[in-house]
Amino acid sequence: MIGWRARLGFLVPPGNPTVEPEMVALAPPGVTVHFQRMVARGVPGSLDGQAERNQMMIDHLDASVELLALVKPDIIVLAHTATSYHLGREGEAELLAHLRRSFGRPVVTAFGSVVRALERLGIRRVALGAPYSAETTLQGKRHLEAHGFAVVGCDNLKGVTNIYDETPERAYRLARAVDNAEAEAVFLSGTGMPTVPVIEALEQDLGKPVLSSATAMMWNALRLAGVRQPVPGHGRLLTLD
Repeated sequence: MIGWRARLGFLVPPGNPTVEPEMVALAPPGVTVHFQRMVARGVPGSLDGQAERNQMMIDHLDASVELLALVKPDIIVLAHTATSYHLGREGEAELLAHLRRSFGRPVVTAFGSVVRALERLGIRRVALGAPYSAETTLQGKRHLEAHGFAVVGCDNLKGVTNIYDETPERAYRLARAVDNAEAEAVFLSGTGMPTVPVIEALEQDLGKPVLSSATAMMWNALRLAGVRQPVPGHGRLLTLD
């Protein structure tokens, strides 16, 4: 049987090239990962028009979930952190409640996974780095604060022309730039910027937990699906039950 331990489903922005390889790399034996592209028009990964593309994905989300649900995943993850920032806390909760009622299976967001991960790590003060515009990064900061976290460092990656052209090396430098002595952990937001290859190195160099939207999504999806096997080599979060 395919996915004899668990099947994890991910809703992916249409131009995102990062989610699939990072989730495949993190999946333990017996866990399969399944993907459905969401609907959005415009230039994928561009900072211009991001709010409009976010809303278009939300407007077509029911159809996207319906198709992904055909593979009978144990959990569905909305693999786009900025959707939560766009909606705000109440809007995000309303969307998830609607999807769970409509499709009868667990649905979570990338950002909701980050919240659960920070709580599991016992983190209250966090530094935030993101590849978005300054405006969208500020939305992320406010969203973290709305969930009770103190954002003690915050910046967006400079010189971004397209998020999907970014590299793990640039993600590493961003994390180093936003970190400070007050931060108990560093959070790299965004599923399009590659982060998985540098999380372990960042933790060794910074001496504190480092998580990204990608590592939080996989950790949360595995735990909600009842898979508690540690995934070493990608940060301490993925070694926790």
